[in-house]
Amino acid sequence: MTASATGEAKPFIPLNIAVLTVSDTRALADDKSGATLAERLTAAGHRLAARAIVTDDIAVIRDQVEAWIADAGVDVVITTGGTGFTGRDVTPEAIEPLFDKRMDGFSIAFHLLSHAKIGTSTIQSRATAGTSGTTLIFCLPGSPGACRDGWDGILAAQLDYRTRPCNFVEIMPRLDEHLKRGKAKG
Repeated sequence: MTASATGEAKPFIPLNIAVLTVSDTRALADDKSGATLAERLTAAGHRLAARAIVTDDIAVIRDQVEAWIADAGVDVVITTGGTGFTGRDVTPEAIEPLFDKRMDGFSIAFHLLSHAKIGTSTIQSRATAGTSGTTLIFCLPGSPGACRDGWDGILAAQLDYRTRPCNFVEIMPRLDEHLKRGKAKG
């Protein structure tokens, strides 16, 4: 346990995290980006709920993510790959229609971290995130470095209940409030 800003001890709460690699060329044996995420999340104390590799196809990507959204055993989905600008890069197109709410700050924070390492080349990424029901979804680029940066610089803290002043774990039980009262208008 770690003491929070108020001095009270907060326990670590492990989450069930699914990792999806989007690639036409990778297999589990050579999926360095998916392996990087799986290693980091388990080292942090979370559980790898599932891991899959799918091709750069909107329907296939969306089907896998929808299955994990519907699975009560998955709290978070992290994808890697398909966030660039080539014709095969379709992860945002597949995932963003599933969002109940976009997480614009994730993209901004990711680009700030990335800019410090790769400069203006960061604009070639369409990293995105949002919520669907009670599931948090984060879409990272397909390089192991981008996965390290995204996990170490953003996700490790925001998926840790002990992080102050706020984190996603503490609000997860309330992510579906709009579904209980009807989607907010506007």
